[in-house]
Formats: sequence, structure tokens, C-alpha cells
Amino acid sequence: MATTAVAAQKAWTRRARAAAGALLAAAALSGCALDMGYYWQSVGGHLALMQAARPVDDWLDEAGTPAPLKAQLDLARRIRRFAVDALGLPDNASYRRYADLHRGAAVWNVVAAPAFSLTLKTWCFPLAGCVGYRGYFQEADARAEAARLAAQGLETSVYGVPAYSTLGWLNWAGGDPLLSTFIHYPEGELARLVFHELAHQVAYAPGDTVFNESFATAVERLGVRRWLDAQGGEAGAAARQAYERLERRRQAFRALTQATRRELADIYASNQAPAQAGPGQAALKSIAMQRFRERYAQLKAGWGGWVGYDPWVAQANNAAFGAQAAYDALVPAFEALFEREGRDWPRFYGAVRRLAAQPPAERHGALGLDGAPTPP
Repeated sequence: MATTAVAAQKAWTRRARAAAGALLAAAALSGCALDMGYYWQSVGGHLALMQAARPVDDWLDEAGTPAPLKAQLDLARRIRRFAVDALGLPDNASYRRYADLHRGAAVWNVVAAPAFSLTLKTWCFPLAGCVGYRGYFQEADARAEAARLAAQGLETSVYGVPAYSTLGWLNWAGGDPLLSTFIHYPEGELARLVFHELAHQVAYAPGDTVFNESFATAVERLGVRRWLDAQGGEAGAAARQAYERLERRRQAFRALTQATRRELADIYASNQAPAQAGPGQAALKSIAMQRFRERYAQLKAGWGGWVGYDPWVAQANNAAFGAQAAYDALVPAFEALFEREGRDWPRFYGAVRRLAAQPPAERHGALGLDGAPTPP
């Protein structure tokens, strides 16, 4: 390794240690010291991820980098530039480095909900506020936590997450890197993910997952359309066709899960006291879940053998349905806000930041959702 590279690595290590100290101090000051074991795995896992990252240019210049990876890294570099130039997303250190994690997910999230409710259990963290999930860098740890919660009578779901955002707090230490867990996504999906994660650095309301994820999802949808429209030639046409095919499946699946969530919510609303939930309510829930799986089978039959949602459907329960709701509940409202702001990205972001600064009930009311946010 060249002397300059060694110096850069040492400088990064100093910044990383400072970041670890700051995060652990924040945990202790927020009253979370009793769960320091969890914070150690969180900080250690993130620092290992960051330490594995190197600048994209280094990977591109290295003779041993496989050609397919070079092509995707170059694509990601162009997407990153487009995010700044065309979408007004942050121009900072994030997504300018790449790390090979040698595993299938960046983290594994655990979500949990009661047997007769779609309301997720929440955990509270420094900076992020209270959210309806808990992330682990080791899948075994996530499944152990899920088993503990299941023993308490909760329905649980564990799912791998290809990327997560540090909300820009660690851009001074290198920012969020591109990861092997998503770098080989098709063009439209790669753009979606980068735009989504950068959107979290634009506006964030602590403790309001529905607001945060719906906003980022709206940005990804609006942004990827603009990206694909800007790509010319046969390659651009192929990327648009591939994305449109995936998007049709995604929208059809979302419509199905939304319908099932409404059906389940109606069943649970018929008896608000879980302790009084009788066999009739359990039977109605079972029928709704069976109907969901039958409808999914019918939907999948037209997808030419594509089975991408099979793992989700196999473990679908209240926790899984509750977690998914965060990603689409307010998306139409944010898309409408984008139109009201004249499709002007800085104006749109400014309006979202003003909403994020309001009390939860007010921001949700302004977006057309009555009352305070429902967890997550």
C-alpha cells in the first residue's frame, strides 16, 4: 500500500474512533446505557462496514476489479452525480466509496406486533428517535431477538436490508458507502436506492418512520423516472423496460398488501381489547391471510416465473404488514406536494423540512392523514 494510502487509512481510523465515541456517548446521555451491548454491536458493525470501504475511483483503477463490478460502480458514480445536479440531493461524501461486505444484507431488521394489531413495537435510539424496528449486523443476533419477542406472544419478522442511512451525521468520517449488497441491482433499482437513502439526509422527523420513509420513497419514485427519461439509446430503452416491468409488479403487490392491511385492520378494530379477542376474530384473521396468499398466487401467475416476493409472503404476519405500511402510507401526499411546489426540488425539500419541524399531528394533518402518526 502506498504511503499516502496508509496515511489516509490512519486518518480514517482516527475519525472512525471519534465517531464511535460520539455515538456511544449519545447513547449513554439519552438514557440508553442499560442496552450498551446492543449499541456496541451497532457501532462496531457500522465501523467495520466503513473501514471496508474504499473510494470508487480506487476500485475503478484497480486491475483486479471484475469488469461487471467496474461497470456498476461507474453507473453508480453517474447516478450519484445526477442526484446532485438534477434532483438537488446532498453533495457530500456519501456513496462515493464502495465496500464488499461478503454477506447478503447490510443489516437485518427485527419487527414485532401483537397477534391482533398492526401497530409495531417501538424502540428508541439517540438521534433517530423511536422507530418500529431494531437492526442487527449479524443475522443470528436478529433471529435471537425475534425469538425472545415471540416468546412474549408477539408476531415477529426478520428481513435483510441492503442499505441504511446514517442521516448525514457521519459524512465527516466518510459517509454512507455503496455496498456489495445492492451494487449489482438493475439500473433503475440502483438509482432508486441511492435516491432513497440520500433523501433521508434532506429531511428527517425523529420518531416518525411513516413520514420519513414515505418521503424517501416519493423521492426515489420521482427521481428514478427522471433518471431513466434522461438515458438515451438502446441501453436506456432496455433499462426503462426492465424498470417498468419491476414497477408494475411492485405496484400490484403493494395494492394487494394495502388491501389486506385494511381487511386486517377492520378485523382487529372490531375488538380493541386484545385480551378479549375470541376465536371468531382469530378465524377471520386466518381467512384474511389465506385470501391474501391465494390472491398473491393468482398475481404471481402472470409474472413469467418471477418469485421475488415469495420470501416476504411466506413469513407475512402482522409485523411484516405493519413494517411495510411505513413505506407507502404517505407517498401520494408527498407526490402531490411536489406538484404543488411546481416540481421544483429545492422548494419541495424546503416544504418537507418545514413539515418535519412541526408536531407530528400537524405534519400528518397537512399531508391528509388525520391524527398523530401510527407506529412505526
